[in-house]
Amino acid sequence: MKDNYKKIALWQTAFLGDAVLTLPFIKALALRFPDAEIHLFVRKGVEPLFAGQPELAGVHGFDKRGAQKGMGAARSFGAELGRQGFDLWISAHTSMRSAVVSISTGIKDRIGYDAPWYNRFVYSKTVKRRFEEKEEVERLLALGEPLGIPGTAPDVMLEFPADKIREAEDFFKGLGDGPVVGVHPGSTWATKKWPEQSFAQVIDKCIADGLKVIMFGGPDEKELCRSVLSLCASADRVIDLSGKLGLQKLAAYIRQLDVYLTNDSGPMHIAWIQKVPVVAMFGPTIRKFGFFPRGEDSTVLESPEQLTCRPCGLHGGKTCPEKHHKCMTDITVEMVFNEILQKAEKGRENEDV
Repeated sequence: MKDNYKKIALWQTAFLGDAVLTLPFIKALALRFPDAEIHLFVRKGVEPLFAGQPELAGVHGFDKRGAQKGMGAARSFGAELGRQGFDLWISAHTSMRSAVVSISTGIKDRIGYDAPWYNRFVYSKTVKRRFEEKEEVERLLALGEPLGIPGTAPDVMLEFPADKIREAEDFFKGLGDGPVVGVHPGSTWATKKWPEQSFAQVIDKCIADGLKVIMFGGPDEKELCRSVLSLCASADRVIDLSGKLGLQKLAAYIRQLDVYLTNDSGPMHIAWIQKVPVVAMFGPTIRKFGFFPRGEDSTVLESPEQLTCRPCGLHGGKTCPEKHHKCMTDITVEMVFNEILQKAEKGRENEDV
């Protein structure tokens, strides 16, 4: 490894949350190589979220589910990147496709994890991921070990254009005084979703207690959000923004919240990285995997019963293998509402100071 690099590529084309989790490592890279261009490669569609990040010279999408699907496209894309002057390649993703892209770049200095086994033939330097020992942020920082980057996460904030921040601030000023709770009932994986009826009951309790509620969801989650609202007695007092916000705007709006209620999802990471208090329900996944919301204002709620079937997978699934889904249904409305109230009260106290 050299002492200095001029153009660095960081590859993380997994889910939205995985890309957000790279931010501390990106900051660490920028501190280690202040004169280098750092380029982030993400799953296509995610790149707008990072377009305003000051540590990055460029953000690029890889359409692995569309036009660039298949190993042939991966080889071609890697070869194209190899002609763009990068002198350091770092891959945070462990798939075979990512390995093909990486080796196809032909970049001399390539860093990746030492597993799966084929990575030993792909990267010039490999590091242990230590999945059982470290949280994901620290696993990512481990990729900087060959570069002399320390394993302590630097403080970093998700950044985006000032006009998006002003727009969000103006919107929230229009809501008047009092805590605002953001609710996101969706997730990529069906078994990660807390029941719709439970979300509806918590929303009604929040509104009855004088809290304002905003519903968040992606374009493909609009029907889910409407279904939850159809179960709410106070639906007419909920601001439904599902399907209406792009990623930058979503992040700017989340930043203004007093509490964010969510399943284990990508936007959960957008919240905690901006130091927004988070209440997250974890069912098929567990904290030990290392992908939970960090920070003292983040709370993960889980089934109070020790379920032998947890965890049932790294991501969750379409249906509960045991047919009972107790990992999520055991998380009660009272547990969630009490946690929201505690965080909302803390927000009220801070406003009064």
